Amino acid sequence: MSKTIVTHAKDASYDRGLRAFFEYRHLGIPQATEGKFGAHVIRAVPETHAEPKWHLHELDFQFVYILKGWVEFEYEDAGFVRLEAGSSVLQPPRIKHREVRHSDDIEILEITSPAEFVTKLVEDL
Repeated sequence: MSKTIVTHAKDASYDRGLRAFFEYRHLGIPQATEGKFGAHVIRAVPETHAEPKWHLHELDFQFVYILKGWVEFEYEDAGFVRLEAGSSVLQPPRIKHREVRHSDDIEILEITSPAEFVTKLVEDL
């Protein structure tokens, strides 16, 4: 059974994760849901840039909401997409995509299911 999880921005800590050019603030969702869901805030690592490599995630659900700044993605089905503060995208499971570039002040809320998943590099489209 899950329990109430509360986090505060003033107490936030970020660590490195899937992408070297991003830092991740974990919001405690995996612990509350026994790994069924994950949620974190992602922000740019200063003076780093995207490495646009085609990849996919082996998961059931991935939702991205832009809190601040902008990011540009390319999807195998939708092509080039620019997301700005207030934009969101529901990425289908195993969709081939790549992050092309982002603003230095980018902040993203990402929700996934499950919390832990495999990312695979794929051939260029």
